Amino acid sequence: FLRKLMEHRPTPVIIVSSVTQAGSSASIEALRIGAIDVIPKPGGPYSVPQVADRLKQRIRALRATGYKVARPDSAPAPRPAVPAAVPRRANGLVAIGASTGGTQAIEALLTRLPADVPPIVVVQHMPANFTRAFAERLDGVCPMRVVESAGGELLERGTAYIAPGDFHLVVERFGVQLRTGVRQGPPVHHQRPAVDVLFHSVARLKGVPVVALLLTGMGADGADGMVALRQAGAETIAEDEHSCVVFGMPKEAIARGGAGHVATLLRMPSLVFECFERLNASRVA
Repeated sequence: FLRKLMEHRPTPVIIVSSVTQAGSSASIEALRIGAIDVIPKPGGPYSVPQVADRLKQRIRALRATGYKVARPDSAPAPRPAVPAAVPRRANGLVAIGASTGGTQAIEALLTRLPADVPPIVVVQHMPANFTRAFAERLDGVCPMRVVESAGGELLERGTAYIAPGDFHLVVERFGVQLRTGVRQGPPVHHQRPAVDVLFHSVARLKGVPVVALLLTGMGADGADGMVALRQAGAETIAEDEHSCVVFGMPKEAIARGGAGHVATLLRMPSLVFECFERLNASRVA
């Protein structure tokens, strides 16, 4: 039904789904073909008011922020003909944050990056149990390996680590290496995982070349973290309004001075490696 709706009468759609594995897989597909958001189905009568409140917040935020509804055939192709090549100097860490519309944007970005990309850490606002299905889908279509982080993984080239739903994702030092960490702290910007938590943890790393990207989404999560990253010497990229489903989070980062670059999704893969070239060249110099 959603495919036909988006093809013939594109309409903002919020999916209310159970959190079973089968339901989460179906919800990831719904997000990919144009649903604005996914909210877990109430587990019992006592959780109905919470779901109702969350629906109200989402609808009001979407109305206030504005959004685009794309037909399924207008979405970026999941597999580019030629992924971006890895330049000679591309060492460091890529950090990505996204919310509404982010499942499509992250897929469009990662499928355009090469298999030997520097390690990638990703926060996508998504309910618990949905992130594993999201990571599995990306792992099937992206050149690099994609996993849902369990915490404690040593960061490796050619791997993207997705924050698990209902947990914050951080990056921390482990001797001379970097590893993931997951935390059950309070929500930030009403979100867990939150982009700001990840970005602030990355900003505290010393001597690591970092390229951070803030993609489509409602609200302001990630904006302060991008400011901290830029102040720490990272290269920061906010998604351009023209390719955003919701120009909320990137807009806030730009307004607060956190975005060193503004680019569309199609421009980002090559820009990421241009940023790494500058970062690594400055270290050599």
